[in-house]
Amino acid sequence: MWSPNQVLVFALVAASSFTSVHVLEFCQSTDRDCHSDDNHDNMASNSQPSLHTDKSRWNVSVSNLIKDLEQLKVSSKKLIEAFPIDEVNGNFARSVKNCIFSKSIPTPLRGPLRLAAASKDVIEGILDLDVALTHTNDFLYFASGDKLLSGSVPLAHRYGGHQFGYWAGQLGDGRAHSLGQYTNRKGEVWELQLKGSGKTPYSRSGDGRAVIRSSVREFLCSEAMHFLGIPTSRAASLIVSDEPVIRDKFYNGNVKTEKGAVVLRLAKSWFRIGSLEILSQSGEIDLLRKLLNFVIDEHFSSINSDDPDKYLWMSVGFAHGVCNTDNFSLLSITIDYGPFGFMEAYDPAFVPNTSDDEGRYSVGAQANVGLFNLEKLLNALSPVLSKHQQNQAQSILKGYANINQMRIHQHFKAKLGLLGEEEDDGYLIAFLLKMMEDTQSDFTMTFRQLSEVSAQQLHNRKFPQMWALEDLSSHKLFSDWLSMFLLRLSRQLNDSDLQRQHRMKNVNPRYVLRNWMAESAISKVEMKDFSEMELLHHILSHPYVTQETAEEVGYAARPPLWAKRLKVSCSS
Repeated sequence: MWSPNQVLVFALVAASSFTSVHVLEFCQSTDRDCHSDDNHDNMASNSQPSLHTDKSRWNVSVSNLIKDLEQLKVSSKKLIEAFPIDEVNGNFARSVKNCIFSKSIPTPLRGPLRLAAASKDVIEGILDLDVALTHTNDFLYFASGDKLLSGSVPLAHRYGGHQFGYWAGQLGDGRAHSLGQYTNRKGEVWELQLKGSGKTPYSRSGDGRAVIRSSVREFLCSEAMHFLGIPTSRAASLIVSDEPVIRDKFYNGNVKTEKGAVVLRLAKSWFRIGSLEILSQSGEIDLLRKLLNFVIDEHFSSINSDDPDKYLWMSVGFAHGVCNTDNFSLLSITIDYGPFGFMEAYDPAFVPNTSDDEGRYSVGAQANVGLFNLEKLLNALSPVLSKHQQNQAQSILKGYANINQMRIHQHFKAKLGLLGEEEDDGYLIAFLLKMMEDTQSDFTMTFRQLSEVSAQQLHNRKFPQMWALEDLSSHKLFSDWLSMFLLRLSRQLNDSDLQRQHRMKNVNPRYVLRNWMAESAISKVEMKDFSEMELLHHILSHPYVTQETAEEVGYAARPPLWAKRLKVSCSS
């Protein structure tokens, strides 16, 4: 029998690298005559090349890449044949029953349009496209919802979810359109989706649009998470426009006009816990079985289709600022980036979502929320499980806390360069985190600077220009912790100081996507200036290396005081 423990894992973040971004400027109009091939050829020849565009970096053969978008074939056939489709047509909001998808045509984003960013790794490494195609009219129209690829039948997915602990009923893709599945030359199947592409039957009172602010953050973070080693949806491109979109940024009645954007994103699947919940809650049990069988057959090949316990499986996605069941992927990938944030000072009560008044999704509470969501998954599965199987699943869930704690312990041991296992390792880690909390030491830079300083420097308490360690050393118990840490390192046989530092640098980045950096880039993009976004991508694509450009713009320095007071808006 396939072991549910193989997927019952709480994802932990360890910073790694960001993809390079190709920044392009397009004509100041959505008129097709304006976007002529001659215009684009001229702009392409005059534009500055983006950083890190060496095709050999991705080991892609240029001769085998698709050089005409018309050759990119997608298919919606498998999804349409597998499930009943909504019998009602049209993008007007409604209650939908007895189906998984509704057919829904994207609403083209109104211009002027610009391609603000494109991921070379996704464009060439997943979609098999020559990145030069991103300079063309066809790509601009396709990635903004104005043109469909051959074989595409756009679909909006029906799902429900528990939001902030309460059943919210029907939710669904309110501003996203799945364009079809693409099988690349590696044999991987990816489902293409536009986000911000207009109304669907699940838009409720929404306008079906996304704004530049949230779209920049989604593009940045989804690509970042991939290089962090966290299974995630990917972002291929970001199209920005001047189309006015009305938003209440902080849900406080202060309405503002912003500009619209569309992200072209990809995932192996967009099914989530809420996909099952809506069927279970609606009593559509045969359709629930059909969806479960489809997901198992397509994505869990190790499960025997004849296994009577095949429905005894659980998945948990990476928790972010809105850790609702409709944001938890059945494949344990990160999807639907909303409010999120990297901690500045270490704080278990850190909440990345300003609308989360009760701190339900704070850093310290996310493990419990993960368990809550798994319990809701079990509830959704209960109609197709026997009583004995339900009891088995409950037993598995009882082991969640131990598995979660084990993963956290392993993660922080690696961040401190500890080898083997000693009885007091947990205390050493907890001691450090409590000091960081008391002194409000920077989470990222404390661990990074511990990886850059030698044992002798630590012993002498000399850390020149290491501001995070200086903050930490102000704690009255720092000397006690430091003695314990150095003694622990001294017992690691055949482990040199350089080896320890090398290991720690591989898991402790110098640079992460801090909110103030993202907000600064967003403000520039909203003014049609993509330079800071490109610079930020360049720096974050080398998180372990000192960058002169980072020093020049202050990214390597202590975060400014205003960053601590920064509020990141929730609406998208």
